[in-house]
Amino acid sequence: MPKERGKSVYDCDICGKSFSLKSYIATHKLSHTGDKPYQCDICGKSFTQNSHVTKHKLTHTGEKPYHCDICGKSFSLKSYIATHKLSHTGEKPYQCDICGKSFSVRVT
Repeated sequence: MPKERGKSVYDCDICGKSFSLKSYIATHKLSHTGDKPYQCDICGKSFTQNSHVTKHKLTHTGEKPYHCDICGKSFSLKSYIATHKLSHTGEKPYQCDICGKSFSVRVT
């Protein structure tokens, strides 16, 4: 039931969280059911998304396709290298809303 283009229009009937695409809400609902329909054929670990299985399999192959252009260190996931690069810049973009201290890694 899209309302306006570019707006979140699909609401989760369990928690009320909104999504812009129908496929996003379908994946989100798995977080409520605990279903993990995608499984690693190497170790059997289960995931909510097939793309997570693909990324996970890098732990078995040892493949690290992302390389830091500053120090050359290699990483299996793009998000890991982004966090690593903060160690070179000293940037700490995440701030604790309780004490105000800043961190380079976001912890939920």
